[in-house]
Amino acid sequence: MINRKNVITLSQFIAEEQLKHPSSSGNLSKIFRDIKLAAKIVNRDVRKAGLVDILGEHGSTNIQGEEVKKLDVIANEEFMSSLKQSGDICAILSEESEEIIHVKNSRGKYIIAIDPLDGSSNIDANVTIGTIFSIFKRKSPVGDAVTNEDCLQKGENQIAAGYILYGSSTMLVYTTGSGVNGFTLDISIGDFCLSHPQIKSPKHGKICSVNIGNYKDFSSSIKHYIDYCNEKGITGRYIGSFVADFHRNLIKGGVYMYPGTLKQPEGKLRLMYECNPMAFLIEQAGGKATTGDIRIMEVNPKELHQRVPIIIGSSNMVDNAMSLINS
Repeated sequence: MINRKNVITLSQFIAEEQLKHPSSSGNLSKIFRDIKLAAKIVNRDVRKAGLVDILGEHGSTNIQGEEVKKLDVIANEEFMSSLKQSGDICAILSEESEEIIHVKNSRGKYIIAIDPLDGSSNIDANVTIGTIFSIFKRKSPVGDAVTNEDCLQKGENQIAAGYILYGSSTMLVYTTGSGVNGFTLDISIGDFCLSHPQIKSPKHGKICSVNIGNYKDFSSSIKHYIDYCNEKGITGRYIGSFVADFHRNLIKGGVYMYPGTLKQPEGKLRLMYECNPMAFLIEQAGGKATTGDIRIMEVNPKELHQRVPIIIGSSNMVDNAMSLINS
C-alpha cells in the first residue's frame, strides 16, 4: 500500500520536474493530464468488462486486418477524445486508424503515437493489457498542416514515452529522457502516485519471452538462441501482451523477442506504436533494444504502421542474444 504521508502524485511529480527546467512551457504536463484522465476511464471499463457488454468482437477489422474488440474501440475513443482537448496536440497517430488524425484548429506543437489497447487478443481471457504512447515535437511550423515528415520521425526524436498497465494494479510508467518512473493508481484518492522511482533494468535476468509457437518458422540463428536459453535454464515466459511481458522483464530482468518469421519477415510489432516507445523506456532504464541489425531508435520509419523485428530487455541478455544469433 502507498504510504500517504509521503505520497507524490503524478501531477506533483511532473510539476517538480518542470521546476528543474525553467524554460519548460508546461505543455507536456497538460498532455499527461489528458493521458491520465483517459487511462482512468479505460481502467474503469476494463474492471467492469466482464459485467457489461463490452467484451467480444466489434464486428470490424483495423488497418492491420485484425478483428477489433469492443474494448479496443472504447479505449481508442476515450484517448482520442481526451487528447484532442488540451490544444497542445496537433496530430494523433493511432494503431487503430489508417491515417493521421489531424486535430482541427490546433496550434499545438506535439504529435502523439498511441496503441490504445495493447494485448487486445487477451481481453476475453482477463489477461493483463495496456496502453502504449510516444510523444514527438513537430518539425513544421506551428499552424501549418501536419506533414508526413512530422509524423515519421526516428525514435531518437521522442521527447516522452510510456505505458499504462491494467493488471492486478493499474500503473503508468513513463520517461522524458531523465530516467523511468512508475506510478500506481490509488483508487481511494483517484490519482496515480509515485510507487517505482527511477526504475533500473537488471543487467542480467532469467526470463526469455518469445512466442515458441513460431519456432518452426524462425531462422536457424533464432532457434539457436532459444535452444541455448533452454540449455541454460532460462525460463520461458510469454503472456502475449507486449506491455505485460515488457513490464515484467523491466522489473525482474529478462529479454523479449519478436523476430521475423518465414511468414512475417518484418516481425509483428509496430515501430511507431510499440517498439519506439518501449525502446526509449528500456534504454532510459539501462537496457537495450535492437531489430537484430540496428538499434530500434535509429530506424527510419517509412510508413505509419511499419513493423520491425525486436529484441529488447536487460542489456547483457540482449548482447548475449545478439552474439549467439550473429555467430
